[in-house]
Amino acid sequence: MLKQTKTTYQQVGQFEDTRYEKIHNVTYHSSHEASKFVAQEIADLIRQKQNENKNCVLGLATGSSPIKVYEELVRMHNEEGLSFENVITFNLDEYYSMDKSNIQSYFYFMHEHLFNHVDILSENINIPDGTVSLDDLYQYCIDYEMRIKKVGGLDFQLLGIGRTGHIGFNEPGSHVNSGTRIITLNHITRVDAAPAFLEIKNVPRKAITMGIGTVKSAKRIVLLAWGSNKSEIIKETIEGGISSQVPATYLQEHNNTTFVIDEAAASKLTRTETPWLVTSCVWDDRLKLKAVVWLSNLMNKSILKLTDSDYNDNGMSGLLTIEGTAYDLNIKMFNKLQQTITGWPGGKPNADDTHRPERATPNKKRVVIFSPHPDDDVISMGGTFDRLVEQGHDVHVVYQTSGNIAVSDEEALKFAEISKGFSTNSEKINNIISFIKSKKGNDIIDSLDVRQLKGAIRKSESLAATRYLGLPDKNVHFLNLPFYETGTIKKGNLTQEDIDIMISLIDSVKPHQIYAAGDLADPHGTHKVCLDALFMALEEIKSEKKYMKDCWVWLYRGAWHEWEPDEIEMAVPMSPDQVLKKRHAIFYHQSQKDGVMFQGGDSREFWVRVEDRNRLTAKKYNDFGLADYAAIEAFKRYRF
Repeated sequence: MLKQTKTTYQQVGQFEDTRYEKIHNVTYHSSHEASKFVAQEIADLIRQKQNENKNCVLGLATGSSPIKVYEELVRMHNEEGLSFENVITFNLDEYYSMDKSNIQSYFYFMHEHLFNHVDILSENINIPDGTVSLDDLYQYCIDYEMRIKKVGGLDFQLLGIGRTGHIGFNEPGSHVNSGTRIITLNHITRVDAAPAFLEIKNVPRKAITMGIGTVKSAKRIVLLAWGSNKSEIIKETIEGGISSQVPATYLQEHNNTTFVIDEAAASKLTRTETPWLVTSCVWDDRLKLKAVVWLSNLMNKSILKLTDSDYNDNGMSGLLTIEGTAYDLNIKMFNKLQQTITGWPGGKPNADDTHRPERATPNKKRVVIFSPHPDDDVISMGGTFDRLVEQGHDVHVVYQTSGNIAVSDEEALKFAEISKGFSTNSEKINNIISFIKSKKGNDIIDSLDVRQLKGAIRKSESLAATRYLGLPDKNVHFLNLPFYETGTIKKGNLTQEDIDIMISLIDSVKPHQIYAAGDLADPHGTHKVCLDALFMALEEIKSEKKYMKDCWVWLYRGAWHEWEPDEIEMAVPMSPDQVLKKRHAIFYHQSQKDGVMFQGGDSREFWVRVEDRNRLTAKKYNDFGLADYAAIEAFKRYRF
């Protein structure tokens, strides 16, 4: 993938690799890198307008996608003297009804992330008012449109995209010429917003939003999309037809729109997912496997049954030119997949490990399993965890965060009232009970005592689960990384303190193996931050600690997504009995069952969804012509 240096608009469809695409897009390695380039484009526009003695009119978005852009703009203001005195802003939307002081309001969001930190004039800030009465709302929306027109229209519009394809809050069914109005939110949109509101019942059902017509009137549009959970809608928007059911597709009609996406969000685009269909390929082993796996699925055949004709008829004749025949290629790729399967995740003693995922020596390895939350370990790799303990390795489980934010008030109250039954005079317990009962809405930050109780609940559940799998308590570690301990959904940035805590733990164990969560659907979520903390720690110590030369890092998924077969480098099969054992280990995390707070867009409980995913991975292997297992946990190696 070519390294991008700017987001400047280019017409699509002129070259082979973009022939399926109808919207200009640029892909960056990470959302952080991409955000810097977008911020630079905005800053350049602001400065250009300043030189012309003109105002710069910006349409702004909220949500997790633009946060890094705003952080970079604030940095430019503080360190490079970027002034916002000539900037006029119009925000896309606001929940209805929503008071400005509510921490979930977009008014609060914009001031916290941008406006409070730059020199923009307060009279130049325009955010839809979520408190306007219904009687006045129609006229208010007309006035909002007129304010945009009065200042000459939007010079630049920043957008995110929802899984429904909404931009702003223009949900499926929105008209191409729609203006600012009130709209009823799609259920999927409310589900996606639920983590910020703690529960879906707290998410407003309506919102005020700029219309599609308003957005399209902007002279320049940049849409941001990060993470694999946006990959499907990005593909549909960029490559599909224009449809009111996917409102973002209306942007195909705009002559200066660029989608700025990271590699995960771009992963389903034709040129990324199946590059052999659009251009000539450099066929390395990874791409060969990806192509053969794709062809096997397409033809609904096991790998060893694929023919020369299958390859030639589906854009892969160039691969056969290199490999000779389908027969030779099929055997090579079949063996490659077969060699990922092992019942010995810590390596098989006294075995030839030439083609095994892990080393045979040392026989007994020191293992660290990093778990972002107290349950990710058993949810995502409970079978492998059990196998490592059973095979005698020195296993350590490390919970990076307390997970306290994911414990409901009802669950905490239950434990507090039980505690009161044994200690009626406890002032702390009485304060906790009183605080929880007095909470109204979801905008109140838990007291320290409540947070500690919720953290203690997650800790006790984790210890119960690890004991069930035979791990001694001394091998269970709770880091409580500071970035997480804010008491709110919004977390702090990683600091050296977080990294030092990680380094200290790694140095105390001196592991041969590290397992860590590679679930990166949300690049701003806790899993990603915890993984970044590990990567930064490894970077600091890899050259100065001798034991790191013998340390391998394996990334797991499972709770939200799974590795694709061509990405898997170690596949650990589970027997039916082990599937049940893993399920029971997950059940010890009682606070995360039965209406868990952060269910995401999947209504199934975690134990159900992970069993389904493990079963599906096993089925995929079987469909390729490999052995039929009850379930498989999958891992990808990270080479640092």
